[in-house]
Order: sequence, then structure tokens, then C-alpha cells
Amino acid sequence: MARELLTGRVETSWIDYNGHMNVAYYHMAFDRATDRFLESIGLGETYLRNENGSMFALEDHITYQRELRAGEDFRITLQLLDLDEKRLHYFLRLYRAEGGELAATCEHLSTYVDMATRRSAPMPSGARDKLEALLAEHGNLGRPDEAGRPIRIRRA
Repeated sequence: MARELLTGRVETSWIDYNGHMNVAYYHMAFDRATDRFLESIGLGETYLRNENGSMFALEDHITYQRELRAGEDFRITLQLLDLDEKRLHYFLRLYRAEGGELAATCEHLSTYVDMATRRSAPMPSGARDKLEALLAEHGNLGRPDEAGRPIRIRRA
């Protein structure tokens, strides 16, 4: 089962002139969920302060499935798709809490960075062990349909 990371409510200030949640706030919600995930594997802000290493985003791909409006509750889950010694590839889903409809997805690729050199480096073994276990747990979930999709205009 994908790991639930974050629950929240769409704030009135997040609404754009179309009357729904602005794209910037979808990204912010996914970013907050990512912070929770990194803390859970020992690579969050505390790790940065103590060990001088951090995860940096390399690429995001967000899809918007359904509108969210002011006052609606949501939840975000994470599925780990792959990893190597330096990088993480994972998939976040944002659901409308009432009814469970998928509202948006975010495919994310990040790399571990040694902050002393500001260069990519191997992740610490403790975090890597947790990630390997999570990857094994998520191995039976199947690849999300939206993962790896190119951006393009489909022609008949």
C-alpha cells in the first residue's frame, strides 16, 4: 500500500481566478508531503543540520486530474518507484478526501547532495536501508499510468 504522508485543507488564499486551487499550491502540497517523507527516512531538515547532507529535486511532472476548491480536504500518498545509490524516483498522488477521487499526481526525481561540496553523493546507508525496504514493499503496487508520460499534444 502506498504510504499516506499528508492531509490538508484547501485554503481560500490558494484559489485562483478560475475558482479552483492554483497550480502553485498543488506543487506546495506535494513539496510538503516530500518533506514529511524525507523526515521519515532520516533525510529531512534535522539530518541536514546535523550531517550536512540533503535531497535536491531534479525533476517534477505534475498532472491535474480534478479541480479542488476552497475548504475541500485532501490527502497525499507516496509510492517509491526506484532508487540507486544517489537518486530517488517516486510518485505522489493527491486525493480529494471526500469520495477519494484522484485530483493530481506528481512524479519526482531527486538526488542526494553533500552540502559541503554541493555535489551529488551516495546516500547514507541508514536511509538507503529504509528505502530498499520501502521499495520491496511497493514492488507489488504496479507502475502508475501517469509515471513516465511525456508531455505532448496527441494527434489522431
